[in-house]
Amino acid sequence: MDWSSYLSGYKAFLKIEKSLSENSVIAYLSDLEKLKTYFECAAIEIKPEEINPQQLNDFLICAGETGISPRSQARLVSGIKSFFRYLLMEEKISSDPAELLETPKPGRKLPVVLSVDEIDRLIAAIDLSQHEGHRNKAIIETLYSCGLRVSELIDLRLTNLHFAEGFIKVTGKGSKERLVPVSNKAIHEIETYLSHYRCQLKPVKGAENIVFLNRRGNKLTRNMIFTITKDLALKAGIRKSISPHTFRHSFATHLVEGGADLRAVQEMLGHESILTTEIYTHLNREYLRDAILRFHPRSNRKKR
Repeated sequence: MDWSSYLSGYKAFLKIEKSLSENSVIAYLSDLEKLKTYFECAAIEIKPEEINPQQLNDFLICAGETGISPRSQARLVSGIKSFFRYLLMEEKISSDPAELLETPKPGRKLPVVLSVDEIDRLIAAIDLSQHEGHRNKAIIETLYSCGLRVSELIDLRLTNLHFAEGFIKVTGKGSKERLVPVSNKAIHEIETYLSHYRCQLKPVKGAENIVFLNRRGNKLTRNMIFTITKDLALKAGIRKSISPHTFRHSFATHLVEGGADLRAVQEMLGHESILTTEIYTHLNREYLRDAILRFHPRSNRKKR
């Protein structure tokens, strides 16, 4: 059996058994392609079941020397471990060569967050005279109001808008559904978009139930949402390096800073672990400095 047969079976396992999203499946397969390419470049003809622990270690050392970040290395290790666990489960191998691979500890970077004023400036930069203006305004309001992932936004369905109850239903990672509260502002912008723009479009087959469409009546892509965000940031004079995910970070950060319960934020974001949500407990540096100057006993003493 060659590599393609193994990868084909592994792909089916990730999609059917693990219920991973298309993007996650692509990421896992990309990790295996890197391993396969490593052996090809080294002129080593080898099948997956013949790979030993030392060869995997050599591959990771080589990957690390290319300058990829510890976080990317950790993800690479995770992908390799997952593949060999699959082979073990399928009884293609009798022992797991990836079992003892060490995962680099990636430093945890604080996410880029927009202030409320910056979000208002970004929304104000939207040209409502353009055909896509109301749609783009509804998109930004929904991302920020509900803290959605981009995949959740572009897959949002008309039948999952429960405005009378104040919720929308989204499908997150692992095809898990959750109800997310939606603000009156976001409801207003979505309804305005639906009545002023979307009603004029003829959805293509399969996109009839999709909320946000492009001018051809098709579902928006992740890249399109990224482009919309970048263009608006440029127009608003915001110099931070932002992406659509920045609105999710801002949503969570503003909730936590406002005193929201961390468990509630975890539920709204659809995080599997509370540890993922805890990154939003970071404090604004200026706020931290003010707190120290106000309350630390040394700071209150007069200089001698």
